[in-house]
Amino acid sequence: MNSLLKFEDTIGIIACSNGLSEESSRKIDYLEEKLSSININVLYAKTLYKKHSIFNGSAKERANELMNLFINPNVKAIFDVSGGDLANSVLDYLDFNIIKTNFKPFFGYSDLSVLLNGIYAKTGLKAYNYQLRNLVGNCEEKQFQDFTKSLIENKKDLFNFEYTWVQGTSMEGVVVGGNIRCLLKLAGTEYMPDFQDKILFLESLGGDVSKMTTYLTQYKQLGVFKKVKGILLGSFTEMEREKYTPDIIEIITSIIEDPNLPIAKTNQIGHGQDSKCIVIGEHQSF
Repeated sequence: MNSLLKFEDTIGIIACSNGLSEESSRKIDYLEEKLSSININVLYAKTLYKKHSIFNGSAKERANELMNLFINPNVKAIFDVSGGDLANSVLDYLDFNIIKTNFKPFFGYSDLSVLLNGIYAKTGLKAYNYQLRNLVGNCEEKQFQDFTKSLIENKKDLFNFEYTWVQGTSMEGVVVGGNIRCLLKLAGTEYMPDFQDKILFLESLGGDVSKMTTYLTQYKQLGVFKKVKGILLGSFTEMEREKYTPDIIEIITSIIEDPNLPIAKTNQIGHGQDSKCIVIGEHQSF
C-alpha cells in the first residue's frame, strides 16, 4: 500500500464545524511551521475562523470550500481542525459523486464524526478519525513522530493502539462510529452508516452518567447493538476524569444486556492530545 502523503505534498486545512477563534491562529501558524519542517505544504480553506457568532461561513459556503479541496488536484489529503456542533449542516451541500471521483483522505474527529461516517455511508470509502492539531499539543513530539512515520513512511505507529477486553475475546468487521453524541445526529438520515456486521467505535469528550445513558439507550432503540459484531470504546474524557459512577463500562453492559457481544476498551483513541487514529470504513480484526 502506498503512503498517504509524500514529501512536497500539499494538504488542505478546513473547519466544517464551529469556526476557530482568532486566538487560535498562532497555534495554526505553528502547525504550518511543523508541517513545513517535513516539506508538507498547506492550503487553507477560506472558512476557517469565526466571522459571525460561532459561524465561519454559511453551511453552503463551508461545503463549497470542502468541495474545492476535494477537486483540487494539488491537494493530497484534507484535515479538518474544528469541532463543536455545526458539521452536519454541510452534508446536504456536498456532492458525494464528485468526492468519490476525486477522493483523498479526509481527517477529523469529534463533531466531524458526521462527515467521516457520511463519507463512508455515501461513497464506501475510508475516512480518518484523527485531529491534526495534536501535532502542536501537549504530546507534540510523539504525535509528530507517529504522524511522519505513518502517513509518509507508511508505518503503522499512528494506527496501532492497545486495548483490553470487557467481554468476549475477539471481533472482526468494518469500523464505523466516532463521537457518541455527534454520530446520533445522523440517525434517520441517509448519512448514517449501515451497522450490520460492523465494529462500532464510540468515544466522548463531555458528558456525565445521565447523558451517556441517554445516548446509549438511543443506540439500543435504533437497533444498533443487535446488528454490530462488536463495540470498541475509546476514551470518555469527562466520565473518566471525574470518576463518575457507574462508569462507562457498567453503563453500556447494563443497557446492552448481551454478554455474548464482544466489547473492548482503549484509552488511546478519543479527545486526548495523545490520541491515535482509527479508520472509519476499514476492516479490522481485534
